[in-house]
Amino acid sequence: MQLGKRGDRIIMPRFIRFVVFLVIITLPVAPAEAQEGVRVARATFVEEVPVIDGVVDDAVWELADPITGFIQTEPIEGTPASEETVVRIVYDDRAVYVGVILYDSEPDQILVTDSRRDSSLGDTDSFQVIFDTYHDRQNGFVFGTNPAGIEYDGQVSNEGQGGGGGGRGTTIVGSGSGFNKNWDASWIVRTHVNEVGWMAEFEIPLRSLRYGNKPQTWGMNFQRNIRRKREQVFWAPIERIYNLYRLSSAGELQGLDLETPRNFKVTPYAVASAARNFANPAETKTDVDGDGGIDAKFGVTPSLNLDLTYNTDFAQVEVDEQVINLTRFNVRFPEKRPFFLENAGILAAGKNGVDLFFSRRIGIDGGAPVPILGGARLSGKVGAFNVGLLNMETDDVPGVTSRNNFTVARVNRELPNRSAFGGIVVNKAGTGSGVGSDNWNRTWGVDGKFGIGSYTDFRGFAARTETPGRTGNESAYNIRGEYKRVGGDFHVEYTQVDEDFNPEVGFLTRSEFRAIDAGFFIRRRFPDIPWLRELRPHVSVRSFWDLDGFKESEVWHIDSHIDLESGWYFSPALDIETEGLKIPFEISPGVIIPPGTYRNAEIDWRFNTDASRALQFVSTLTVGGFYSGNQRSFSTTVNARRGSAARGSVIWRRSDVNLPQGDFVTNLLQTRFNYSFTPFINFQSLIQYNDRTNNWSGNFRLGWLNTAGTGLFVVYNETQGLEGLGPISRSFIVKFSRQFDVLR
Repeated sequence: MQLGKRGDRIIMPRFIRFVVFLVIITLPVAPAEAQEGVRVARATFVEEVPVIDGVVDDAVWELADPITGFIQTEPIEGTPASEETVVRIVYDDRAVYVGVILYDSEPDQILVTDSRRDSSLGDTDSFQVIFDTYHDRQNGFVFGTNPAGIEYDGQVSNEGQGGGGGGRGTTIVGSGSGFNKNWDASWIVRTHVNEVGWMAEFEIPLRSLRYGNKPQTWGMNFQRNIRRKREQVFWAPIERIYNLYRLSSAGELQGLDLETPRNFKVTPYAVASAARNFANPAETKTDVDGDGGIDAKFGVTPSLNLDLTYNTDFAQVEVDEQVINLTRFNVRFPEKRPFFLENAGILAAGKNGVDLFFSRRIGIDGGAPVPILGGARLSGKVGAFNVGLLNMETDDVPGVTSRNNFTVARVNRELPNRSAFGGIVVNKAGTGSGVGSDNWNRTWGVDGKFGIGSYTDFRGFAARTETPGRTGNESAYNIRGEYKRVGGDFHVEYTQVDEDFNPEVGFLTRSEFRAIDAGFFIRRRFPDIPWLRELRPHVSVRSFWDLDGFKESEVWHIDSHIDLESGWYFSPALDIETEGLKIPFEISPGVIIPPGTYRNAEIDWRFNTDASRALQFVSTLTVGGFYSGNQRSFSTTVNARRGSAARGSVIWRRSDVNLPQGDFVTNLLQTRFNYSFTPFINFQSLIQYNDRTNNWSGNFRLGWLNTAGTGLFVVYNETQGLEGLGPISRSFIVKFSRQFDVLR
């Protein structure tokens, strides 16, 4: 593997070496003993385990201490829950078992809106548990379900603060930092609805978790949603501006004396496909192909896993949603490929449109797939450190890219009071024949966060890149401070990306800029107004300049969220925008906006009806100035469901732009449909029409899931052009994968 050298010496910037030294000698992690006021529960070791059938009636549950006393976060923070919840936890040398009885005084009013795996638990009656297995008060595993018995799981890193947030509505649910909902573990849950409410039984194998040496104390919390009341309750109380991922407010689970199970799982797959590209006249027949590969997971220690992959395939992955981009800047699509999802938060670094590592740079080039020959990932805990090491090799694609090797090394150490320091190195090197000695790129970075008390945080990163032939400044850095309480919060942030900063295995929304982001947010409740849940007036500003001081863009956003008790929501806003062009910008074919500075005001309006209803509407409207003219844009979404099995949605986004240089209209139409025969068998479709490309595309998937996201997948894709009224491409794919627990 070529790392890129100057002479015989690998160059590491001095400031990074200094910070890495500080990380190594810094304070120990937060102690595991209980803090004052922290809720404590105990798990009970059992010889005989419960039958996982959803009915919490096995005698073994009576051996465990009941966990009760849930407290409201919504609607009245700090008051007891309106309905009783009783949790019991037992374990043996193979798994942790959670039994829950969720009493309900009106069991006929229990609401279930979806039965797909990993579907949202926010608009349904639901129950979730989070385990902070390292007790670092920042990272954890989430397992949840609803009365339909769905499996919902994910990994939390950095208390869910993806992109610098930390409250509700700011959490990333992709593969980056925050909450990674795409992570799938091997576990079982069953539920049962009866005359007293509903019940759930979880069996979570120890091999699906990562934890330290025994005896163990875990951080833990539970969340229950009672959707018809819009009520959220927690076992360990949390301020309403936070959510379940606020592990610094979690309770503790004691009494665990877990052995270290050996962990070795293999997941082979086989795939067959038939595809044809009608847009290429040279392709006169259908290309029929078959292939196979294997993934393996080996537990090096209880807290450190080695993942191996050979001939990686992602045939079952859903296609990206199309976007019509009327800006000058890049759009970031989320990672959906299973191999890159586990412990993705460990490898995440950067912020505010600067990702130092972006896994979609591996195996995808300009939207086209690039074969991944194989790779390995070592991730987890080593002592007090979170570590991640990834190495992948991709094949060459003639006319697209040469063969490349990708290496990512990441280390991070958590400190007391939501603090941490870490570093990352990302390397790309051409390995194919004839690529030359200068075909490499490297990114170095350090990052950290520092919590003061319960409400103040500072965080930031500093990075630089090395690219042969670039002689300018290759640095970037960011710093953010935030003060956040129930009544309101304030933040200020500065980011700078220098002219030659070039993270080829990362992501930049825009290059070469300085940016300031600041704002305040106020939350007000009105107990005497029964129909009003909350007002949230806020003001923010985001300004971007190039390195010469020219203002590229700025948005002043003045808004007030109006949250009604009925579940309806309104958001009237005023945006004052500035767009600066140094060179002409072709915003639409033949419509070229000349250089200049354009200042405009626009009115934004958003509303949605209650998301728990069988029929829901979401609408946005934007009217006002736009560059040298004006625009009228709207988005309308209709969501419909029948019970918890059938769901559909139609989204129409339209922009009508009038400029002195020319008028144009864009339309994007998306329709989704899902039918769940069971929580493990479902059909999904996504049909999209884009008038910028003048075609429509369809993605149709039948999935028969087994465990940890494996199973049988049947996928059909088609793209049709509207001008010639004929097909552009077609493919039919069948894939089967199965996970084997070799040592069980």
